[in-house]
Amino acid sequence: MMKYLLSLIPLVLLSGQPDTSRAHSTRPTDEVPGELAPTMSQRKTQELVTQILTQFHYQKVALDDQLSAKIWDAYLKEVDGNKWYFTATDVKGFEKYRYQMDEALPQGNLRPAYEVYNLFLKRVHDRNRVVEQLLQKPFDFTVDETYDVDRDKAPWAASMEELDDTWRKIVKSQALDLKLSGKADTAIVTVLRERYTNLDKQFQKVKSEYVFQEFMNAFAETIDPHTNYFSPPDASRFKDEMAQSFEGIGASLRSENDYTKIMEIMPGGPAMKSGLLHKDDRIVGVAQGDGPMVDVIGWNIDDVVKRIRGPKGTTVRLNILPFDAPAGATPKEIKLVRDKITLEDGIAKHEVIKLDYNGKPFNLGVITIPGFYQATDDRAKGDRNYNSTTRDVRRFLSEFKGQKVDGVVVDLRNNGGGSLDEAINLSGLFIKDGPVVQVRAASGEVDVDEDPDPSVVYDGPLAVLVNRFSASASEIFAAAIQDYKRGVVVGEQTYGKGTVQQLIDLNQFMPKEPEKVGMLKVTRSKFYRINGASTQRKGVTPDVELPSAFSAEEYGESSQPTALPWDQINSARYQTYRDVSDALISKLRQDHEARLKTDPELQKLATDFEEFRKAKENTVISLQYDKRKKERDEAEKKRQAVAKTRSTPALGLTPADSIEAKIASGKGPEAALAKLDKDLYLKETGRILADFITSKK
Repeated sequence: MMKYLLSLIPLVLLSGQPDTSRAHSTRPTDEVPGELAPTMSQRKTQELVTQILTQFHYQKVALDDQLSAKIWDAYLKEVDGNKWYFTATDVKGFEKYRYQMDEALPQGNLRPAYEVYNLFLKRVHDRNRVVEQLLQKPFDFTVDETYDVDRDKAPWAASMEELDDTWRKIVKSQALDLKLSGKADTAIVTVLRERYTNLDKQFQKVKSEYVFQEFMNAFAETIDPHTNYFSPPDASRFKDEMAQSFEGIGASLRSENDYTKIMEIMPGGPAMKSGLLHKDDRIVGVAQGDGPMVDVIGWNIDDVVKRIRGPKGTTVRLNILPFDAPAGATPKEIKLVRDKITLEDGIAKHEVIKLDYNGKPFNLGVITIPGFYQATDDRAKGDRNYNSTTRDVRRFLSEFKGQKVDGVVVDLRNNGGGSLDEAINLSGLFIKDGPVVQVRAASGEVDVDEDPDPSVVYDGPLAVLVNRFSASASEIFAAAIQDYKRGVVVGEQTYGKGTVQQLIDLNQFMPKEPEKVGMLKVTRSKFYRINGASTQRKGVTPDVELPSAFSAEEYGESSQPTALPWDQINSARYQTYRDVSDALISKLRQDHEARLKTDPELQKLATDFEEFRKAKENTVISLQYDKRKKERDEAEKKRQAVAKTRSTPALGLTPADSIEAKIASGKGPEAALAKLDKDLYLKETGRILADFITSKK
């Protein structure tokens, strides 16, 4: 994900403090004792947020009944997305608020939001008692019954009896998971009792600011999935993550449906270096060193973060459910050594690999870029050696010249973006001066960002390797290389994150408030390729597409229901190169397709992907022991086969003589790379680049 632009909406447009005089007579003043209630500052903040989102978001929206209904549905999903706590009768009782959000939001009326959440807290408490009753007698795992884990399209339970039966299956499924992991019956009861007792305790500690954040995000994310409100505690955590200066595992976390979810993996941190954690993985347990694993399902996000963070050099063990885990999967344990997370850690890597293909040897330079970084503070201080993606890659390319490489692969797999300036400057190493990206503001004004440097560092055969998780700035670089016909783009369709956000400190508009009021991240601009097409939703389609396990409907920007649409503006003026012609692309595709039909490794990969997709589509799991074990084992085997393709640094090719000594000594990044499993994506990209090189001779 790209770093957010820290610009501010002019004070004059918002007139300082929000107008709190409008329609305040309609606000609730009496709250039920013992229940959560909004503060006056939150009511004022809601007015301010409403004003910003309706007036200054990139996508101008009308706050009407239609949007009101969407906001209400989104809020119910935020609160009870699995439909585990509310019944159809409860939801019907809330219907009176469905078309009132367009009036409540600008008036600072938070009664509907708090009424829903207070009932939710009561239901959580009640469910704890139901779970305790279920645990009084052992489950019969010989009964042939099933449970559908996909509750998104399920109707609300018609009665409490129906909800009770759903919960019987939920708890039985969780007990079966524990049994399959090797736990004894007594231990299973202990774990589940502690889980739900703790869940109840965690929710009873929920503060008003959390409810407010949930409601504000239901509103914000109805407009755009990248527009978010941060409560004061979350705002502080977000600033820490943006600074990347704390000690921990290098991952941004979020609470979602009782799980702690990985939102972003930071370049260079222990999580990324391990290759064991990915975006959207769910953390279900945390342990310190060799200590006991503590179940954290349902925990407050702050408490989970406190357990995961720790001093540099200490070990934390995590139980995770991988993002691509099929329904009913058993959590897997990973071990990470905490480290100080700094910008300098997420640097690019390079090496030369030797590929024997069609009876010919090829020396290929491979540059792996985990994110686009720039030490802006050091640069501002005049430090000539400040860390920069472009500076590092420039040095790598110079080394490649001395090693006489035949071609270069820029590996952007799993690169979530970063500095826009670096994406532009990096493009300039491969092209002469000219436009790289267009940025359209909410006003309609279009800025064309250009590479001003006419020099070219590398003008030889070039391949850019991307996957479904290449996003934002990495998409800009890949698109520029493709539009200029400077190199061939290989891999999967990219993520499609083509929007730009502003981070707004709301406290500056409410200086007289006695309490902090948080921050707002707002989409204000969109990226466009130099050919005029947006990268939003569609991303970059490779010139040669490799087999993929991930569909656009399930992963990427287009999977988000409220994602801004794809569109097109006028093309910038630029001159294409002769490196990549339509005829060459056609030939490279044909050669690749031929290998898909004859190469055993690629055939198996395509088969594994197809089986994985089918397994993921099946959300109905067995609650019978033998059947569930078989389902789990088969699905995990398919997942593992697919997971190998996500290992960015896994080369699977013969290292060149120039680095063999480093590998043998166990020193340098190449040693770690060489030890990993075979990387079929990079191997096939090497073959495509070799075909490219051969065509130019």
